Amino acid sequence: MIEEGCAIMHLYQPSKERKDKDVKIESGVDLKVMIEELESVDVPSVFICPISLEPMQDPVTLCTGQTYDRSNILKWFSLGHKTCPTTMQELWDDSVTPNSTLSHLILTWFSHKYLAMKKRLEDVQGRALDLLDTLKKVKGQARVRALQDLRQLVGAHVNARKTVEENGGVALVSSLFGPFTSHAVGSEAVGIIVNLDLSSEVKGSLVHPSKVSLLVDIMNEGTIETKVNCAKLIEMLLMEEGNNETQSRIEIVSSLSLLVGLLRLVRDKKHPTGVSTGLVLLKAIICSYESVRSSVISLGAIPLLIELLPSLNNECLEKALYIVEVLSTLPEGRMALKECPKFIPNVVKLLMRVSESCTQFALSILWTIYKLAPEECASQAVEAGLAAKLLLVIQSGCNPVLKQMSSEFLKMCSLNYSTSILVSNCMLTTTIQ
Repeated sequence: MIEEGCAIMHLYQPSKERKDKDVKIESGVDLKVMIEELESVDVPSVFICPISLEPMQDPVTLCTGQTYDRSNILKWFSLGHKTCPTTMQELWDDSVTPNSTLSHLILTWFSHKYLAMKKRLEDVQGRALDLLDTLKKVKGQARVRALQDLRQLVGAHVNARKTVEENGGVALVSSLFGPFTSHAVGSEAVGIIVNLDLSSEVKGSLVHPSKVSLLVDIMNEGTIETKVNCAKLIEMLLMEEGNNETQSRIEIVSSLSLLVGLLRLVRDKKHPTGVSTGLVLLKAIICSYESVRSSVISLGAIPLLIELLPSLNNECLEKALYIVEVLSTLPEGRMALKECPKFIPNVVKLLMRVSESCTQFALSILWTIYKLAPEECASQAVEAGLAAKLLLVIQSGCNPVLKQMSSEFLKMCSLNYSTSILVSNCMLTTTIQ
C-alpha cells in the first residue's frame, strides 16, 4: 500500500508546471459526481476509506496517523467510540486534521479518469456518426466492413446505440435490406438492427415479403450468432401491435423455411442461447397463429421437443412443455405424442422437479394422451413412477386445480392397472427417490 501511495504521489506531484493544469481539470465537475459516474473503475487502495470501503471525498487524519473520510470518522465518534477504527488504539487526541495532499491527489486522479471516460464517449459518438456517413457512400466489401464496425460498436456501447437511433441510423441500416442484398450485408445489418429500438414504420417496412424472405435465408445459412439475431428480429416484427400488416405476419410465420430453420436452431444443443431464442420465437408463433400449428407438428416439432426435455434448463423447459401442450390440442399433435417412445418417461420425470408451471404443463400433456389410450398410457406411466409423483403433487402446496387433476389421474390409473402393483410401484419409486 505504501509503495502504491508513493507511486501515485510521484505521478500527481503538483509541480509548478502542472498545478495550473490540474486546477483547471478539477474545477469542471464535483468530485461526488465523478465518483458516482466512475463506480466501475478500480480505485487505488490509498484513496479508500477503511470504514465505508468507498473513495474518500474529504480525507482527514487522526493522531494515530490513520486517514478516513470525514463523515465516516465523525459518525464513528458520534456512536461513542474513543478509538481508531483500524488500529483500535485509544485516542489521546480526538481532533481530525484535513489531509490536503491526499485530497488533492484524489481529486486529480478522478478528474483525469473522468475526462478520459468523457473523451471515450465522445470518440464512440464520433465513430458511430462517421460510420453512418460512410454507409451512405460505399458499396461491396467496404459496406460490409463499415457494417461490421458499426455492429461491434452498437453491441458494446449504449452511447453508440443512442447516437445511431438519434441520427437516422435505424432507417438507413434497415433500408439495406432488399431482394438483391448479399447475405454478408444482411447478416451485419441484422446484428445492428436487433440492438436498436425500432419504430412501427421501420417494422412495417421490414415485413415486406422480399425482406422477410432474405431474413429467413440468412437465418438458415448464417452463423449461430446470425441465426439468433434473425430469430430475435423476427420476434420483434411479430410483436408489433396493430392490424395493418396482419396478413404479412401470417405469411411470415407460414413460411416452411422459417419453421424449418427455427427447429434447426432449437435442435442445436451445442448452443444453448440458440435453443432458448428458438423456443421463445416458436412459442410466440404457435401461441398467436393457430393456423401454423399443424405445419409445426408435420415438421417433427413434438418428437424433437420430447427428446430435448432432459437436456433443457428450467427456463427452456417451461417454454418447451408449453409448446407441446398447445400442439397436443390438435389430433395430429396427440398422435405424434403417442408415437414418441420416450414421451411418457421424459414427461413423468418433470413432475414436481422444476416448477408448478412445468408440473401443470406435464400433467396436462399426460392427461391428453391418457384419454387417447388409457390402458397403454396407464401401464407406461405407472412403470415410469407416475403414481408416486401424483401423490407428491396431492400432498404438496400446489394450487387446488393441480391437486384435483392429480387425484383424478391417480384414480383413473388404478382403474386400468392392478391396485397392488400400483401401490408396489409407488412405494418402489418413492424409495428410489
